Amino acid sequence: MSSSAAVSDDGLPHRGGRTAVLTAALVLTALAIAYFGTRFAMRGTGELPIPAAGTATLLRTVVFVALAIHLGELVGARLASRGGQPRSWATAAALAGAAGAAGQIVRLALVSDIDMATAYGTREGQLLLIMANGFLAAAGCIALRRPALAALPLALVIVAEAIRAHPEPYSPEFGAALTVCHLTAASLWVGGLLHVLRALRLRRPNRADTTAVLARYARLAVWLLAVLAVTGTLSTLRRLPPDVVFDTAYGKVLMAKVALVVVACALALVARHRMVRARPDAELPARVELAVLAIAIVVSAMLTVVPDPQWLSTR
Repeated sequence: MSSSAAVSDDGLPHRGGRTAVLTAALVLTALAIAYFGTRFAMRGTGELPIPAAGTATLLRTVVFVALAIHLGELVGARLASRGGQPRSWATAAALAGAAGAAGQIVRLALVSDIDMATAYGTREGQLLLIMANGFLAAAGCIALRRPALAALPLALVIVAEAIRAHPEPYSPEFGAALTVCHLTAASLWVGGLLHVLRALRLRRPNRADTTAVLARYARLAVWLLAVLAVTGTLSTLRRLPPDVVFDTAYGKVLMAKVALVVVACALALVARHRMVRARPDAELPARVELAVLAIAIVVSAMLTVVPDPQWLSTR
């Protein structure tokens, strides 16, 4: 193969090379935010440091990404059912999710200076074990050629994560229910978009099919965004006192997440506008939207690590 296959006529790398570079840059940025972001957000707040906060954020990011990829593939395959499908990432996502949940048990044992048996016996350890087993069960469903059944153990993973994230004494059931809805909608939004874009990459010459698939995804995304807006608002009102929005790490991280979601929504509107006009570049804002949502997942993981802001409220 000649060297022209790697470089275009204008001397720039071809689309594949640029995509690989941009993807690598996005991953490195996400890793840096996950590992150092919590420490930065807590600077100047007076809150006690969280042991191994960067590690916790990284592991929870892995869990959230695994949920998004697997659930998104289940839904995205239906949205893009007519035509070729990209190679499944569900098994790899499920195994990564199991590793992320198990890694949190190891972290719990290390930061608490307890042995693994004791860590398994704690409330958080038991919930993390349920999550790890749920991911493994989802991988088992794929191995048994019953991929649709993976939705059941993945639902168990979401419920366990929601309960784990709400150990507070004030209405934990309500908080967990909000998190179940929020995490499910977020996973379907991000993961569904990822799968749809991967499928469209195989069908790029077929513009009519691209428009139809993006339209089906856009209709679903509207409802998912509504669920995210409602559950996110209720969770914020419940957990973040207004007088400490800018004085706590939770408030700072939440504002960053809101900003990212607003940008993602704006990009989604641009993509829909181009799609309605049948423009060939309708995928570009959708791909940028996916990148923004990837960072939003990391920021969401940070929210589960920073301290509960209730104690700083002056109310």
